[in-house]
Amino acid sequence: MKLLYFAWVREKVGVGEEDRTPPATVQTVGDLMEWLATQSPGHAAAFANRTHIKTAVDQTHVPVTAKLKDAREVAFFPPVTGG
Repeated sequence: MKLLYFAWVREKVGVGEEDRTPPATVQTVGDLMEWLATQSPGHAAAFANRTHIKTAVDQTHVPVTAKLKDAREVAFFPPVTGG
């Protein structure tokens, strides 16, 4: 699965993208975030407050309860404000 990180999420993780194969127990976006938080200190910092991260699965915005199923790409980014 390709993981993409944007803005401060990328800065904390230390890379803009990576390929990972999460364990079978990772079923939802929330599960993925929890698992990623255990992968390195940078990941832990990025996913410390998951309510401040938005997610897209295969380029569609989804909630943390969304199932990953056969997702090929998951993107993580901060909320965007406009004006």
